[in-house]
Amino acid sequence: MNYIRLLSIVEDTMVDGPGFRTTIYCAGCQHACPGCHNPQSWNEEGGRRMSITDIMEVIKADPFANVTFSGGDPMFQPEAFTALAKEIHRQTNKDIWCYTGFTFESLLKNTMRRALLEQINVLVDGPFVQSLRDETLPFRGSSNQRLIDVQASLKGQLTLWNG
Repeated sequence: MNYIRLLSIVEDTMVDGPGFRTTIYCAGCQHACPGCHNPQSWNEEGGRRMSITDIMEVIKADPFANVTFSGGDPMFQPEAFTALAKEIHRQTNKDIWCYTGFTFESLLKNTMRRALLEQINVLVDGPFVQSLRDETLPFRGSSNQRLIDVQASLKGQLTLWNG
C-alpha cells in the first residue's frame, strides 16, 4: 500500500504522546464510540489519499518530533500504516505511538494488524467509554484504555508503558 486515507497531519502536538509529535489522523473507524472526540473521522472515504512518500516528507521535516498514528483508527488501514511505520524506522530514529479502539489481545489474533503492532512502540488500546472518561489521565480519554509498551509485551507478558 502506497497511500493512506487521512484527515490531517498535525505537527508539534503535545497531546498524543510525550514531547512534540507529528500526528497522522487517518480516516475510517467502525468502533463509533459514543462521545468520541473525533466522529468526523469515522467515514472510511473521508479525508484524502496521501502517499507514504509525501507523509514521510512531513515527518522528516521536524527532526525532533516523534510520530503518533491516530484517527479514526489506523488498524482499519493496517497494511498502509505498516508500510509507513517501516519507512519511519528505516529513515529516522523516531518512536511511534498508535491509538486504536481494539484491544492489544485482539490485535495479536489478526495477521495484518499484528504486523502493524510489531512496528509500534506504545499502543493506546481499547474503545473510548464515555462513562469512564477521565480528563486527568495522560494521553487517553477513558480509564479502560491502556498505554502498552508493545515491544516488551510482544516478548510474552503484557507490559504497561510507564514513561
